[in-house]
Amino acid sequence: MLRTYVDGAKEIDVDGSTLRQVLDAVRERSPALERRLRDERGELRRYVNFYVEGDECRILDGQDTPVGARTEVMIIPAVAGG
Repeated sequence: MLRTYVDGAKEIDVDGSTLRQVLDAVRERSPALERRLRDERGELRRYVNFYVEGDECRILDGQDTPVGARTEVMIIPAVAGG
């Protein structure tokens, strides 16, 4: 669902030493995607899950979670329905 904002790419490479910096780099690349990931205050949207090396960032340091040069960050929107 989010791939449409990055020309269908499954993965993108961006630089940053924290999740916040990574998301800022994503915003520069795709401003429309930013609105799906963070709200108008810059807070993570609650219906989107952000995993840093397999751990949900909210149980780590949120947007201040450190990332390294080869760290995998997965962004997975929640799915609801009935």
